Amino acid sequence: MLKSPEFTACYERGRKYFTRSFILFVLRRSEDQGVYRLGLTVSKKMGNAVARNRIKRVLREYFRLHQDHFELPLDIVVIPKRNLQAQQLTLALAKAEITPLLTRIAGEAAVS
Repeated sequence: MLKSPEFTACYERGRKYFTRSFILFVLRRSEDQGVYRLGLTVSKKMGNAVARNRIKRVLREYFRLHQDHFELPLDIVVIPKRNLQAQQLTLALAKAEITPLLTRIAGEAAVS
């Protein structure tokens, strides 16, 4: 996702999920609109541009590597919490926190 109205729709109509280091806003779209779309919001409060870009790179790589596991038409906005240090963020940490949550979201979406 790139446009502000898409993020706003996800914030206002989507469901909020929490992990230890991330907040995810998830909005389900209609079935004919393809697979998930990812939006990243990394505030300047997270650090300088190098730190913010590291967080975004790791999260994009996580979703790129796991894109086959999540085939639902969802809009997902990921916001790192302030307690997350960019140097501590690795793919393993992202996988440990986000994969169980996305599995739960997929289960809930399959039921509804």
